[in-house]
Amino acid sequence: MGPAPLDKAFAALSDPVRRAIVARLSRGPATLGELAAPFAITLQAVSKHISVLEDAGLVWRTREAQRRPVHLDAAALARLTSWIDRYRLEAEAAYRRLDAVIAASRIETTGTATSSATKEKES
Repeated sequence: MGPAPLDKAFAALSDPVRRAIVARLSRGPATLGELAAPFAITLQAVSKHISVLEDAGLVWRTREAQRRPVHLDAAALARLTSWIDRYRLEAEAAYRRLDAVIAASRIETTGTATSSATKEKES
């Protein structure tokens, strides 16, 4: 996933209403009316939010007679998660290296203090 699709997807998810719509769609397809129910905004506003999500490739619509359910594109979310995980794993590896350095430093400091105390007792 290149920068342009990522930018569109993250921009689309920057809005709390759109995140709530994605959360609702994670439970299954829903119509515009069903998606609009929890919000104190117009159907037109919800439709615009859905269009932004659709343009970002996060949702798609089908036609079932008079109904036009909106579906979540799980593969698009998986691509976003994969992109995030790559950097999360790199950060975790860096933290593990830092933890190892700190642990080695503590062992070295503790070993030096112990050996100094032992030498003083021997004198």
